[in-house]
Amino acid sequence: MVNNRWAKRKGINAERDLINLFWSQTGWCAHRIAGSGSSRYPSPDLIVGNNIRKLAIEVKITSANKKYFTLDEIDGLKDFSRIFGAEPWVAIKFSKSDNKNWFFFTLEDLNETDNSFNISLKDAEMKGLLFEELIK
Repeated sequence: MVNNRWAKRKGINAERDLINLFWSQTGWCAHRIAGSGSSRYPSPDLIVGNNIRKLAIEVKITSANKKYFTLDEIDGLKDFSRIFGAEPWVAIKFSKSDNKNWFFFTLEDLNETDNSFNISLKDAEMKGLLFEELIK
């Protein structure tokens, strides 16, 4: 229970970190959807936008060198984004890496297996967009 609470707190802090990054940029706003993973309806962790773009973002932080996503997580992000008219994105921070940047991925950038999606730190550094690149 304590471990689960710590993981949840870590995730919430990561989401808030991104909210602050977006709000620090002129013309961008961001909102965190509390309990996004526990609703029966698909919902991303963050909804972000400006007068030109809307982004639906699933946020993850990991101490591992690879992050996995369930099929349901990615399908839910796709469904929400399609209905809402937003671009679906995944944001990942690899906390134990020397590179402390956020990496942003389209769903096509993720590696698909039979029962999950994943992205490694190595792939993140090659394929991922940095925050400054995402908001251009």
